[in-house]
Formats: sequence, structure tokens, C-alpha cells
Amino acid sequence: MRRLSEKERKVDPNLLLGLDAPDDAGVYRISDEMALVQTVDFFTPVVDDPYEWGAIAIANALSDIYAMGAKPLTGLNLVGWPKDLDLDLLAQVLEGGADKAAEAGCAVIGGHTVDDPEPKFGMAVTGVVHPDRVVALSGARPGMSVVMTKPLGMGIIATACKAGRVDKALLMRATALMTTLNAASARAMQEVGVEAATDITGFGLMGHLHGLLKASGCSANLVADKIPILDGVPGLAKQGLVPGGTERNQTYFEPFVDFDSDIDPMVRICLFDAQTSGGLLIVVERSKQDALVKALKRHGASVAAVIGRTAKGPAGAIKVAGRK
Repeated sequence: MRRLSEKERKVDPNLLLGLDAPDDAGVYRISDEMALVQTVDFFTPVVDDPYEWGAIAIANALSDIYAMGAKPLTGLNLVGWPKDLDLDLLAQVLEGGADKAAEAGCAVIGGHTVDDPEPKFGMAVTGVVHPDRVVALSGARPGMSVVMTKPLGMGIIATACKAGRVDKALLMRATALMTTLNAASARAMQEVGVEAATDITGFGLMGHLHGLLKASGCSANLVADKIPILDGVPGLAKQGLVPGGTERNQTYFEPFVDFDSDIDPMVRICLFDAQTSGGLLIVVERSKQDALVKALKRHGASVAAVIGRTAKGPAGAIKVAGRK
């Protein structure tokens, strides 16, 4: 087969967001009134209960659709399953996923399963949005408000769970958050009109904010005390219950972050914590900040925390102050 040249790989003018400008999802315009938003995500178990894992996996996959301000439409299940593992467990995983997709109004229309030594589950999702209302990474400008819609700590809690060293109430709270759709936040974003957004998942708050800022060509000033972290998570980090993904995030993204010296080192770790099915990170004009916070609360977002401002400065740079 002959390899195509760059010139031969013509870019479709209807491709609004693709590999040349990576975002949470790809966006393809099919008419003046509608664009398709497409994404895929899957992962290994993060909790012991198979039904809850299925629900978390689908909430996580749908999150990229919501981060673009879109509405999920259809989904295709992706399953990796060991041939010697009880299929009744797989049935529970699929049931949890199906229930979560149904909650989102997303029709599960098929899927694919492969033999895999380690269980994996997720979904390829297609959503829809008006082409003029796509919320991309690159829309932030200096002087805008930065807002979070779920607290941090899911990665550290999952690690503590695997070690059998997490408080049951904290695990239940984290599970409830991970199974919560970001639909409410997406509705609030579209109602108010925001400038940029992404979801906080594997790269943690610092990694995903860095990516948004780099795409937008600006920096940000945050206040550590304003950033929501689940109670008890810094204590788990102090016990060394930190996932490898969080440690890698800290190694890679810390050079872009300037922390005040009075910030607890355990809190710093939490800001890099790799999240599963985390909340949205939204950038909005300061004049619309209060309206967004009110809309998030009215629609039922987990939290509506204003954590700082974007600023002029090196693209992707983040400064975190201890107190305002």
C-alpha cells in the first residue's frame, strides 16, 4: 500500500476539531445547525462493585461530550474480559453502564468484546451540538474566572481502597461523585455561555488546566484554599496512598506550577491527583461568573467553586497562592 503525502491528506473543512487541534472530543459539522461530537474512553476497575464500576466507566466516557457543551446521543460498549472470569460479573458491569447511559439519554447501540487478561470497560460516544456553541479548550483569555464542578481526590481514594485503608463513608462519597454525570454542568455552561472548558480526569487539575491554558495562550493564578478537595484525602496522601498516575502527573506538570511556600505538600499532591470521572473545569468571563455559579447550583452540579483567574503570562503557566 502506498503512503499518502501530507498534501494528499486533505483536511475536510467540516472537521471543526480533530488531530490538528486536539480537544476533549472530535467535532464534525454535518449541517449548519448540527455537529457530531465523538470520543472514546475505557479503563480497568476503580472500585470493587462491578455495577458501580460500569456506571463510573460510562459517566467518565460521557464526560468528554459534556465538556464540549454537547448532548450525548449514542454509545458503543468497549469490553476487555478474561475468558476465565465469571460472566455474571460482566453482566453486572454492563447493567451499571446501561443504567448510566439511560440516565444520560444515550442509546447503547452495540459494542465489541475481546479476550483480555485484565478487565476493561468503557464506551465510544457520539454526541450533538450546534456548531456555533462548541465549548473548546482554546477560548480562555486573561482576566477570566476559573470554576470547578467536583472536588478532587478520586485517584488517591481508589488507591486507598485497593489497599483496604479507606474510610467507608469517604469511599461512598467518592463513588457517588464518580457516578455523577457532568450533564448539569454542561447545561449550565450552555445556559450562561462560557469561553472554554475541559474535564478533570487522568492528568489531574494541574495537568488539564495546563493544557487548557497552553491551548488558549495564557496563564492562571489560583488560590489553594478555594480548590475543593474531599476531606481526608490529604491524610491518605501522607500515608503514601498515591497512585502512580498522580506521581507521574506531578513529575511532568510541576515545572509549570509555581506554589507558594506555605502550601501543604499533601495538598500539592492532591492538585496533581489523577481523577476518574472528575468534574468540569470551566473558564468564563468575570461578568458572567456569578450567573454561572448560580446556574451550576440550580442544575445540581456537585460543587461550583471559583478557584482563580486566568492571566497574562507564559502559556500554560500556573501560580498557586496559599490564601487570598
